[in-house]
Amino acid sequence: MSPTHQYIERASGRVCNEPLFADRIVQWLYHPVREKAPQLFQLLTSARVSKLLGFFNYDMALATKVLGNQQFLREAGINLGECLDPPRTLDTARKVFERKIRYWTYRPMPEQPQAILSPADARVIVGSLDETSDMEIKGKFFSYEELLGEQTSNWLDCFRGGDFALFRLTPDKYHYNHTPVAGKVVDYYQVDGCFHSCNPQAIITEATPFSKNRRIVTIMDTDVEGGSGVGKVAMLEVVALMIGDIVQCYSECCYDHPREIKTGMFLKKGYPKSLYRPGSSTDVLLFEKGRVEFAADLITNRLRQDVQSRFSTGFNNPLVETDIQVRSLLGTAVNHQLANQFRSKK
Repeated sequence: MSPTHQYIERASGRVCNEPLFADRIVQWLYHPVREKAPQLFQLLTSARVSKLLGFFNYDMALATKVLGNQQFLREAGINLGECLDPPRTLDTARKVFERKIRYWTYRPMPEQPQAILSPADARVIVGSLDETSDMEIKGKFFSYEELLGEQTSNWLDCFRGGDFALFRLTPDKYHYNHTPVAGKVVDYYQVDGCFHSCNPQAIITEATPFSKNRRIVTIMDTDVEGGSGVGKVAMLEVVALMIGDIVQCYSECCYDHPREIKTGMFLKKGYPKSLYRPGSSTDVLLFEKGRVEFAADLITNRLRQDVQSRFSTGFNNPLVETDIQVRSLLGTAVNHQLANQFRSKK
């Protein structure tokens, strides 16, 4: 398999090489250990070991010296000028990864009310849960029957045949998640699981890892007053290797007065919802069938065959990520009433 993993920079259309953090360690973990020592593999992807790895990488003095210096910041492309706190105060690796930004200035939202937003600074792939669709790639990243957890048979029926977007946050990214839509929280729960890496090599090697990792599920009804009008939307925040915690901290004024997510809350669009403790991690959005139209460039980019993506190589199918900014356009809500009227006329 090619050591290179490339993605497309959305703003410029440029093909970029991704510096894969701890790539050799991940390749070692997901090959000989997994096959020859399954008990050790299970131990290394456990919650306890994941937190220990996070501590050694982000909290110890050596890690701070290695990861928190200017060379690392330059190589990772981290723009300290957009940070809310003065750059001089970001003097440890953990502070860099948990940084706050002036998102109201540097991550503007589209003006159209029907816009659905990216929940994170991430690399995104969009797809379909409909087995007859050309975009049906869910089985490569997650098992739909497992993803929402055993207690959620009602939600499985709700999103069956719909669409999804998968966002991979690399360690250099801004690690706050923002609300992609406006709506009322109708369910909120945690599903326990492992701490698999979201390195492309690990995803290819370990079948459907995102439905095996620990995750927090928030179901929003957007067909309510003030909502985005895109039906039910599931937002899954998925932990990964070295992620110690997911802190729910919804705030409608910068990052002030953060609140935990609870059933019955109304969440406005584009505001901070949660924070991943440092490392890499993944968001998954699920949409009801026929309720979202993804941005055309995300679909076109996904099918590019001139980009060296490990996903394309590993799954023998064009699967190219687009680098996307939080609060930017992911797609557009499909008006459910108009869609029903159109179908009835046909």
